[in-house]
Amino acid sequence: MAKSACTYAERHQLKENLNDLLAFIAVARERNFTRAAAQIGISQSALSRTIRTLEQQMNVPLLVRTTRSVSLTEAGERLLLAIEPKLQEIDEELESLRALTSSPAGTVRISATDHAIDNYIWPRVQYLLREYPDLKIEFVNDYRLSDIVADRYDIGVRLGEGIAKDMIAARIAPDLTMAVVGAPSYLESHEFINSPQDLAKHNCITLRLPTKNSLLPWELKKGSKQLQLKVDGQLTFDNVYKILEAAVAGFGLAYIPMDMAESHVESGRLRWVLEEWYPTYIGLHVYYPHRQKSSRAVELVVGALKSGYKGTTAT
Repeated sequence: MAKSACTYAERHQLKENLNDLLAFIAVARERNFTRAAAQIGISQSALSRTIRTLEQQMNVPLLVRTTRSVSLTEAGERLLLAIEPKLQEIDEELESLRALTSSPAGTVRISATDHAIDNYIWPRVQYLLREYPDLKIEFVNDYRLSDIVADRYDIGVRLGEGIAKDMIAARIAPDLTMAVVGAPSYLESHEFINSPQDLAKHNCITLRLPTKNSLLPWELKKGSKQLQLKVDGQLTFDNVYKILEAAVAGFGLAYIPMDMAESHVESGRLRWVLEEWYPTYIGLHVYYPHRQKSSRAVELVVGALKSGYKGTTAT
């Protein structure tokens, strides 16, 4: 019985100490007893007594009070620096625990390219929308390679080589190979393509990049040889699926992800061009800021994207 009574007393004392520390933080932040008292919902006289009691317990003055201002002593500064981050951490963890018992809600904004959205994001998050009616997802077809922090995106999806080192990232797709393709009707009526330099003589369907208002160069690689070609043609799009559509229709050559072209090659609607020059890049990753405290909605979306990939997940 004595042990239980002691434990209860210790818990009661801990609660009182915590309340005193919270009162001190309020005064330290506001530098004013009247505003701090209003903030925590007690009278100014009660707050003054609380601070005096805390100072007596610690046997050191924490605040310097004048008729016009309140400032921290050296001991007060040290106490504030020691406890404020820890209490903030406790608040955040409690908020996370409360979120576990509630249905995820709010909008998750995703920056990605149309190819990534169509093949690796949308198929994996559809079930979340059906399961959680308060969840919203905003997809932004983003060839600008946006700064997701500055542009207020919750997560981004990019090739692994293009992600900043201060981000948390996880792989969600296999390596990406880029291919040059053309329709039989186009290839049979134009000059044979034997080398990358021959592309200059052809109608190449290009992709507009909004970042610098420029066209995506065609990067090609064969062994140790790497080329970055500026090509030209009659058509330019800001959407890779329109490029594919135009290539199938015979309007020129396209430089697109190989997985987009495979079914069309198998059916005979497209043919591979310069196949030995196709470059391969580290696959798509989902990423978000390292210091960002993610909402449950964001965590669910990230989890769905990661679970859809069965290869190596960590970077």
